[in-house]
Amino acid sequence: MTGRAAMIAVEGVWRTYRMGPNDVNALAGVTFQIALGDFVAVCGASGSGKSTLMNILGCLDRPTRGRYTLEGIEVQSLDEDALAVLRNRRIGFVFQTFNLLPRMTALRNVELPMIYSGLPRQDRRGKALEALAAVGLAGRIGHRPSELSGGEQQRVAIARAVVNRPAIILADEPTGNLDSKAGEEILEVFHRLADGGATIVMVTHNARVALQAQRVIQLADGRIASDTGAAGIRDPRPAHDPESAPSPAGP
Repeated sequence: MTGRAAMIAVEGVWRTYRMGPNDVNALAGVTFQIALGDFVAVCGASGSGKSTLMNILGCLDRPTRGRYTLEGIEVQSLDEDALAVLRNRRIGFVFQTFNLLPRMTALRNVELPMIYSGLPRQDRRGKALEALAAVGLAGRIGHRPSELSGGEQQRVAIARAVVNRPAIILADEPTGNLDSKAGEEILEVFHRLADGGATIVMVTHNARVALQAQRVIQLADGRIASDTGAAGIRDPRPAHDPESAPSPAGP
Protein backbone atom coordinates (compact mmCIF):
# COMPACT_ATOMS: atom_id res chain seq x y z
CA MET A 1 0.00 0.00 0.00
CA THR A 2 1.60 3.28 -1.09
CA GLY A 3 1.20 6.72 0.48
CA ARG A 4 2.00 8.37 3.79
CA ALA A 5 3.39 6.36 6.68
CA ALA A 6 1.08 5.67 9.62
CA MET A 7 1.80 7.77 12.70
CA ILE A 8 -0.77 5.76 14.68
CA ALA A 9 -1.75 2.15 13.99
CA VAL A 10 -4.51 0.52 16.05
CA GLU A 11 -5.04 -3.14 15.19
CA GLY A 12 -7.82 -5.30 16.62
CA VAL A 13 -7.87 -3.42 19.92
CA TRP A 14 -10.19 -4.62 22.67
CA ARG A 15 -10.58 -3.08 26.13
CA THR A 16 -12.55 -5.24 28.52
CA TYR A 17 -13.51 -4.31 32.08
CA ARG A 18 -14.71 -6.70 34.76
CA MET A 19 -18.03 -5.47 36.20
CA GLY A 20 -19.03 -7.86 38.97
CA PRO A 21 -19.57 -11.28 37.35
CA ASN A 22 -19.65 -9.81 33.82
CA ASP A 23 -17.09 -8.66 31.26
CA VAL A 24 -17.94 -5.37 29.55
CA ASN A 25 -16.23 -4.51 26.26
CA ALA A 26 -15.58 -0.76 26.09
CA LEU A 27 -13.75 -1.38 22.80
CA ALA A 28 -14.40 -4.41 20.62
CA GLY A 29 -11.85 -5.03 17.89
CA VAL A 30 -11.12 -1.46 16.74
CA THR A 31 -8.72 -1.07 13.79
CA PHE A 32 -7.58 2.11 12.02
CA GLN A 33 -4.50 4.10 11.04
CA ILE A 34 -3.74 7.82 11.21
CA ALA A 35 -1.04 9.46 9.10
CA LEU A 36 1.36 12.24 9.97
CA GLY A 37 -0.40 15.61 9.68
CA ASP A 38 -3.96 14.30 9.85
CA PHE A 39 -6.69 16.10 11.83
CA VAL A 40 -9.09 13.36 12.94
CA ALA A 41 -12.23 13.57 15.06
CA VAL A 42 -13.44 10.58 17.07
CA CYS A 43 -17.17 11.01 17.58
CA GLY A 44 -19.83 9.05 19.42
CA ALA A 45 -22.48 9.10 22.09
CA SER A 46 -21.75 8.60 25.77
CA GLY A 47 -20.65 5.00 26.30
CA SER A 48 -19.50 4.53 22.70
CA GLY A 49 -15.87 3.93 23.73
CA LYS A 50 -14.33 7.21 22.64
CA SER A 51 -12.87 8.10 26.06
CA THR A 52 -11.45 4.60 26.43
CA LEU A 53 -9.86 4.91 23.01
CA MET A 54 -8.40 8.31 23.91
CA ASN A 55 -6.85 6.84 27.08
CA ILE A 56 -5.21 4.08 25.05
CA LEU A 57 -3.93 6.50 22.39
CA GLY A 58 -2.55 8.69 25.18
CA CYS A 59 -0.76 5.75 26.85
CA LEU A 60 -2.87 6.22 29.98
CA ASP A 61 -4.35 2.72 29.60
CA ARG A 62 -3.43 -0.51 27.79
CA PRO A 63 -5.53 -2.66 25.48
CA THR A 64 -6.79 -5.95 26.85
CA ARG A 65 -6.00 -7.44 23.43
CA GLY A 66 -4.74 -6.10 20.15
CA ARG A 67 -1.91 -3.80 19.19
CA TYR A 68 -1.24 -0.05 19.37
CA THR A 69 1.79 1.37 17.57
CA LEU A 70 2.89 5.01 17.82
CA GLU A 71 5.68 6.12 15.46
CA GLY A 72 6.63 2.47 15.03
CA ILE A 73 6.84 1.86 18.80
CA GLU A 74 4.87 -1.09 20.18
CA VAL A 75 3.28 0.79 23.06
CA GLN A 76 2.02 -2.25 24.97
CA SER A 77 5.59 -3.57 25.25
CA LEU A 78 6.76 -0.56 27.30
CA ASP A 79 7.04 -0.48 31.08
CA GLU A 80 5.49 2.33 33.15
CA ASP A 81 8.65 4.47 33.17
CA ALA A 82 9.00 4.25 29.40
CA LEU A 83 5.31 5.07 28.99
CA ALA A 84 5.74 8.18 31.15
CA VAL A 85 8.62 9.35 28.97
CA LEU A 86 6.61 8.68 25.82
CA ARG A 87 3.63 10.65 27.15
CA ASN A 88 5.80 13.62 28.10
CA ARG A 89 7.87 13.81 24.92
CA ARG A 90 5.61 12.54 22.14
CA ILE A 91 2.01 13.24 23.21
CA GLY A 92 0.37 16.60 23.89
CA PHE A 93 -2.90 16.59 25.86
CA VAL A 94 -5.71 19.15 25.71
CA PHE A 95 -8.59 18.59 28.14
CA GLN A 96 -12.13 19.97 28.40
CA THR A 97 -11.37 21.42 31.84
CA PHE A 98 -8.05 23.05 30.80
CA ASN A 99 -6.13 21.57 33.80
CA LEU A 100 -4.03 24.69 34.33
CA LEU A 101 -2.31 25.31 37.67
CA PRO A 102 -4.20 28.31 39.16
CA ARG A 103 -1.27 29.99 40.92
CA MET A 104 1.00 29.89 37.89
CA THR A 105 1.06 32.40 35.05
CA ALA A 106 0.29 31.37 31.49
CA LEU A 107 4.03 31.33 30.80
CA ARG A 108 4.80 29.04 33.75
CA ASN A 109 1.95 26.68 32.88
CA VAL A 110 3.35 26.28 29.37
CA GLU A 111 6.85 25.69 30.75
CA LEU A 112 5.71 22.73 32.88
CA PRO A 113 6.16 19.92 30.29
CA MET A 114 9.69 21.18 29.61
CA ILE A 115 10.48 21.13 33.32
CA TYR A 116 9.37 17.48 33.49
CA SER A 117 11.48 16.64 30.44
CA GLY A 118 14.56 18.24 32.02
CA LEU A 119 15.04 21.16 29.62
CA PRO A 120 17.33 23.82 31.13
CA ARG A 121 15.59 26.92 32.47
CA GLN A 122 17.31 29.25 30.02
CA ASP A 123 15.84 27.28 27.10
CA ARG A 124 12.29 26.98 28.45
CA ARG A 125 11.24 30.62 28.36
CA GLY A 126 11.90 31.13 24.66
CA LYS A 127 10.01 28.00 23.66
CA ALA A 128 7.08 28.86 25.93
CA LEU A 129 6.89 32.40 24.53
CA GLU A 130 6.91 31.01 20.99
CA ALA A 131 4.10 28.56 21.81
CA LEU A 132 1.95 31.26 23.42
CA ALA A 133 2.50 33.59 20.47
CA ALA A 134 1.41 30.80 18.12
CA VAL A 135 -2.00 30.66 19.85
CA GLY A 136 -2.39 34.43 19.97
CA LEU A 137 -1.49 35.02 23.62
CA ALA A 138 1.81 36.87 23.39
CA GLY A 139 0.28 39.71 25.40
CA ARG A 140 -1.11 37.54 28.21
CA ILE A 141 1.97 35.63 29.37
CA GLY A 142 1.93 37.09 32.91
CA HIS A 143 -1.75 36.42 33.57
CA ARG A 144 -2.96 33.61 35.83
CA PRO A 145 -5.89 31.37 34.76
CA SER A 146 -8.39 33.35 36.86
CA GLU A 147 -7.45 36.44 34.85
CA LEU A 148 -8.12 34.75 31.51
CA SER A 149 -11.34 33.90 29.69
CA GLY A 150 -12.28 30.27 29.08
CA GLY A 151 -11.11 30.50 25.48
CA GLU A 152 -7.80 32.02 26.55
CA GLN A 153 -7.30 29.30 29.16
CA GLN A 154 -7.86 26.66 26.51
CA ARG A 155 -5.34 28.36 24.24
CA VAL A 156 -2.81 28.26 27.09
CA ALA A 157 -3.56 24.54 27.40
CA ILE A 158 -2.96 24.09 23.67
CA ALA A 159 0.34 25.99 23.90
CA ARG A 160 1.35 23.69 26.76
CA ALA A 161 0.40 20.66 24.66
CA VAL A 162 2.50 21.68 21.65
CA VAL A 163 5.54 23.21 23.36
CA ASN A 164 7.53 19.93 23.34
CA ARG A 165 6.68 19.42 19.65
CA PRO A 166 4.85 16.12 20.28
CA ALA A 167 4.13 13.50 17.64
CA ILE A 168 0.40 13.79 18.27
CA ILE A 169 -2.00 16.17 20.01
CA LEU A 170 -4.92 14.48 21.79
CA ALA A 171 -7.82 16.83 22.49
CA ASP A 172 -10.64 15.55 24.71
CA GLU A 173 -13.81 17.64 24.18
CA PRO A 174 -11.66 20.79 23.78
CA THR A 175 -14.67 23.07 23.13
CA GLY A 176 -17.00 21.42 25.67
CA ASN A 177 -16.71 24.16 28.34
CA LEU A 178 -16.69 27.09 25.92
CA ASP A 179 -19.32 29.27 24.32
CA SER A 180 -19.76 29.03 20.57
CA LYS A 181 -17.47 31.97 19.72
CA ALA A 182 -14.63 30.76 21.93
CA GLY A 183 -15.14 27.23 20.58
CA GLU A 184 -14.77 28.48 17.02
CA GLU A 185 -11.54 30.26 17.99
CA ILE A 186 -10.13 27.04 19.46
CA LEU A 187 -11.04 25.08 16.33
CA GLU A 188 -9.29 27.72 14.25
CA VAL A 189 -6.14 27.19 16.37
CA PHE A 190 -6.35 23.45 15.63
CA HIS A 191 -6.73 24.17 11.92
CA ARG A 192 -3.58 26.31 11.97
CA LEU A 193 -1.69 23.58 13.84
CA ALA A 194 -2.87 20.97 11.32
CA ASP A 195 -1.87 23.23 8.42
CA GLY A 196 1.57 23.40 10.03
CA GLY A 197 1.88 19.61 10.01
CA ALA A 198 0.59 18.66 13.48
CA THR A 199 -1.21 15.33 13.91
CA ILE A 200 -4.40 15.91 15.91
CA VAL A 201 -6.94 13.45 17.31
CA MET A 202 -9.97 15.20 18.80
CA VAL A 203 -12.66 13.40 20.79
CA THR A 204 -16.08 15.03 20.75
CA HIS A 205 -19.76 14.15 21.09
CA ASN A 206 -20.68 17.21 19.02
CA ALA A 207 -21.24 16.31 15.36
CA ARG A 208 -20.83 19.94 14.24
CA VAL A 209 -17.44 20.17 15.94
CA ALA A 210 -16.39 16.78 14.53
CA LEU A 211 -17.05 17.99 10.99
CA GLN A 212 -14.31 20.59 11.44
CA ALA A 213 -11.78 17.75 11.18
CA GLN A 214 -10.45 16.31 7.93
CA ARG A 215 -11.72 12.87 8.88
CA VAL A 216 -14.38 11.57 11.28
CA ILE A 217 -14.31 8.17 12.97
CA GLN A 218 -17.71 7.37 14.48
CA LEU A 219 -17.83 4.89 17.38
CA ALA A 220 -20.86 2.97 18.59
CA ASP A 221 -20.85 0.24 21.25
CA GLY A 222 -17.06 0.04 21.18
CA ARG A 223 -16.82 -0.51 17.43
CA ILE A 224 -16.19 1.73 14.44
CA ALA A 225 -19.60 2.49 12.96
CA SER A 226 -18.22 4.67 10.17
CA ASP A 227 -14.96 6.25 9.00
CA THR A 228 -14.83 8.98 6.38
CA GLY A 229 -11.58 7.53 5.12
CA ALA A 230 -7.81 7.45 5.33
CA ALA A 231 -6.68 6.99 1.74
CA GLY A 232 -2.97 6.78 1.10
CA ILE A 233 -1.79 5.64 4.54
CA ARG A 234 0.76 2.87 4.36
CA ASP A 235 2.11 0.55 7.02
CA PRO A 236 5.70 1.74 7.74
CA ARG A 237 6.89 -1.78 8.62
CA PRO A 238 8.80 -3.63 5.87
CA ALA A 239 6.48 -5.95 3.96
CA HIS A 240 9.16 -8.65 3.78
CA ASP A 241 9.74 -8.77 7.54
CA PRO A 242 7.84 -11.79 8.93
CA GLU A 243 8.11 -10.37 12.46
CA SER A 244 6.24 -7.23 11.39
CA ALA A 245 2.95 -9.08 10.93
CA PRO A 246 0.37 -8.16 13.55
CA SER A 247 -0.35 -10.71 16.23
CA PRO A 248 -3.78 -12.35 15.97
CA ALA A 249 -6.56 -10.63 17.87
CA GLY A 250 -10.17 -11.52 18.17
CA PRO A 251 -13.13 -11.63 20.46
